[in-house]
Amino acid sequence: MDYGGGYSTTSYSAQGGAGGGGFMSGSQGGSQPNKGNISQSKDTLRPCTIKQVLDATQPHPDAEFKIDDIEVQQITFVGQIRNISTQATNITYKLDDGTGTVEVKQWIDSEASAMDLGGGAGGKNNSGLVEDEWARVWGRLKAFNNRRHVGAHVIRPVADKMEITHHLLEATYVHLYCTRGPLEPSGGKGANGGQMNGQYGGDGDEMGMGGARGMPSVSPNARRVLQCLKETPQNNEGLNVQHVAASLRMPLTEVMKAGDELLTQSLIFTTVDDSTWAVLDL
Repeated sequence: MDYGGGYSTTSYSAQGGAGGGGFMSGSQGGSQPNKGNISQSKDTLRPCTIKQVLDATQPHPDAEFKIDDIEVQQITFVGQIRNISTQATNITYKLDDGTGTVEVKQWIDSEASAMDLGGGAGGKNNSGLVEDEWARVWGRLKAFNNRRHVGAHVIRPVADKMEITHHLLEATYVHLYCTRGPLEPSGGKGANGGQMNGQYGGDGDEMGMGGARGMPSVSPNARRVLQCLKETPQNNEGLNVQHVAASLRMPLTEVMKAGDELLTQSLIFTTVDDSTWAVLDL
């Protein structure tokens, strides 16, 4: 997607655009990258939400900010303009995208007139940026006096409101790609004689799924806990976490963490209390 202003959609080595601003295709020797070994170019353009901007980490004041534990240099996001403040050297916009608010500063070029960049009164300027309307920002996350703001290279009004939806979907996709890795092939039996989602072999009935749906991507510990709940003889009340921990010789904290993951994926449910689980057969 071409956003105008010389910027186009990012490329994250997984059906991304051809903009070349994201993770570069082929950077892992032709293989798809997973979390922890994602390669970036120096000029990565990361689509994000304002909440991600506010939650970004910075190991030390001179370090690059990180989103999803990955360094980001350039970011892009959309937001509704809540306030416009014009000073002699810059214009400050307060943007809100529903996940948070952040200040965006655009410095005024000494060779350009203030009116060209937005020096108008009453929250209106010649660039078409007005309060309560949506804008797209390209810039760099910065911090000054423990306050974060975005230094804008380009800020322009959003002409097509579908761009807002597109951006939020793109930011979600990139977040999931960076934290969980690329999508795995879906469907029934594969070339290996029945592998489902690249995780389990057999006849498509692994983990009691009965072939009704693919097994979601879960951690190895979560798979072990689910297998234990499936195979261990039990009554209608299910199994207590203490029993699961003893059977698997796994620390109780790890069992609880795996259980939370399975509960989130709706693969198990609690029965008599929060520490007793049973498999949800679909």
